[in-house]
Amino acid sequence: MLTLIAIITIILYLFIIGMLIYGFDNVSDFKLQDLPAKTKFSIVIPFRNEAQNLPKLLDSIVKLNYPQHLFEVILVNDASEDDSVSIIEKYLETLPKKQNAENIHLKIIESKSTTNSPKKEAITSAIKISKFNWIVTTDADCVLPKYWLDVFDEFVQINDPNCMVAPVTYHGKTSFFNRFQSLDFLSLQGATIGGFGIKKPFMCNGANFAYRKSEFISVNGFKGNDTVASGDDVFLLEKFLKLNPKKVSYLKSTNAIVTTNAAQNIDHLIQQRLRWASKTSHLTQWFAKVVGLIVLLGNLMSLVFIPAVLMHFISLKIALALFVIKFSIDFLLLFKTARFFKQENLLLSYLFSSLIYPVFSVYIAFLSFFKSYHWKGRTSKK
Repeated sequence: MLTLIAIITIILYLFIIGMLIYGFDNVSDFKLQDLPAKTKFSIVIPFRNEAQNLPKLLDSIVKLNYPQHLFEVILVNDASEDDSVSIIEKYLETLPKKQNAENIHLKIIESKSTTNSPKKEAITSAIKISKFNWIVTTDADCVLPKYWLDVFDEFVQINDPNCMVAPVTYHGKTSFFNRFQSLDFLSLQGATIGGFGIKKPFMCNGANFAYRKSEFISVNGFKGNDTVASGDDVFLLEKFLKLNPKKVSYLKSTNAIVTTNAAQNIDHLIQQRLRWASKTSHLTQWFAKVVGLIVLLGNLMSLVFIPAVLMHFISLKIALALFVIKFSIDFLLLFKTARFFKQENLLLSYLFSSLIYPVFSVYIAFLSFFKSYHWKGRTSKK
């Protein structure tokens, strides 16, 4: 009986990941064509206790290639308890006027103690004062590529979307801990792109997300999801898809890749993944839930193989064959994604990571049912 369940589970897993691999290839790479810049952008960046990361973000902002009069940057303080605000103010004072400093506007807001989604509040407050119709969100621990807005602009001119999802990856140290996280994150990015390729988008990342302000207003912003602390990205994506799925696109361009920090330690990583998992039960898309369930069952089955073989519930030969199938299909998706992000060197850690990942994945999934998470000095409400 267990053998049959294992075979069915891995076949379903193979089918789902195979679909995402097909979808990944189905999304065409977008290349810059040197069109005259036209689109006006309001870049919205909420921050909380990011004193250590803000200088790199600000450096990348002033190095953007895009014409200064076509964009603004709104930095929104989400009740920081460190020197974030003073760091920004001092940074702006040191910038020569010929750089993009005049486009960087700092608006101070304090999160209300009654809300469970202060980040959404911060983004909403920035959108209310924004001057332009295109809103681009990123995070304060990110570094922006030089031609970031150029590629967004050309994609808008050519494809006329209402919403754009763009790529994100990790930068930083090359320790195994970081490589493990990077491979995990690449798998999520590969699944994100793959979902768009089969016309079933179900994931995005607020660190590189753009949409029309008019559409944000049309879907009533975060209303209906403002009791969930995380999900300032995926819940909006769901709303935009319901409004007009043909106008939601993935910007698959290496010029659009935003990089961010991996978690600093194990506890930070667990809290981060618990935060991500917390929004799963609030998702409305059936495909997202099916993918999540099958991936969880695939990883759970990988753990069951060892005791099942020892207790003779399944033969070693079948268990190894099924594990190799899962290992291989996962590798193929990761290989394609790593090649797009130019991070093929991470694949050297894939073998060991693939043995650890099922334990980590299943642990986070089950922990999320019972445990709240702590993030930047705040505790989520279950």
